[in-house]
Amino acid sequence: MRAHHARAAKALDVQTEPGGEFWGWARRTLGAPARTATGAPAWLRLVSVPEGKASGKLWDGALDAQHVFGDLDGHRPALLAVHDAVDDGTAYRAELSARVDQPVLSDDPILQLPDSWWADLTGTLEKVSAVDTDRVAVRQHYIDRAIPQFVGIPAPAVTCWTTAHSDVHWANLTEPLRLLDWEGWGRAPEGFDAATLYAYTLLQPDTAARIRTVFPILGSQAGLAAEATMCAQMLQTVARGDNLVLEDRLRDWAEELRRR
Repeated sequence: MRAHHARAAKALDVQTEPGGEFWGWARRTLGAPARTATGAPAWLRLVSVPEGKASGKLWDGALDAQHVFGDLDGHRPALLAVHDAVDDGTAYRAELSARVDQPVLSDDPILQLPDSWWADLTGTLEKVSAVDTDRVAVRQHYIDRAIPQFVGIPAPAVTCWTTAHSDVHWANLTEPLRLLDWEGWGRAPEGFDAATLYAYTLLQPDTAARIRTVFPILGSQAGLAAEATMCAQMLQTVARGDNLVLEDRLRDWAEELRRR
């Protein structure tokens, strides 16, 4: 990965900066700060998959997002260039993006974020939701299967499908607002992004309550499908050994959804 990251930097005519190496989940991605030939700060991210899987939603997510959203009124780091390579059965895609200098909020999600930040978040997600796309973030057959299995209720009818970022959690948010990681965006039940952020805030009751206030679809009949889908997804990760710290709160959430 380091060798291919260096080759991509050379191909894209950027210089990486020392000391900023960042590995993603399961070491599938490698990112590092860089500077373009003109000295502009950038971020160079390399993703690797088996050659036969180098296509589809996740592979093209950032590129599709750039075509559709651009920089989303300054709330999304623009994609500047892409470089693809294949070596010994593995495909590599390097994505050069504008660098976001603000740290993500994952270390302390109970930060006293200003009202303007929440307004930017809701406004940005509203713009995303209105976009028409063929990309799919959550499939109906997953909803029909996972909600009965993990939440214990029949899958609620999805009354409205909208476009979602689909990975809105504190490690993908900054202040001032930048929304990072656009791999998986696409159609999902209305309220899915709000339900995602709520799920990752269950251990912080004050912030979770603020999210419910900011996103009134949470707790409503219209948002039931999104909440149940997100709760099922998270409980599925628990069954696989991830997010265990959230297990009790997720089961409380599932019980609330069963009562509703």
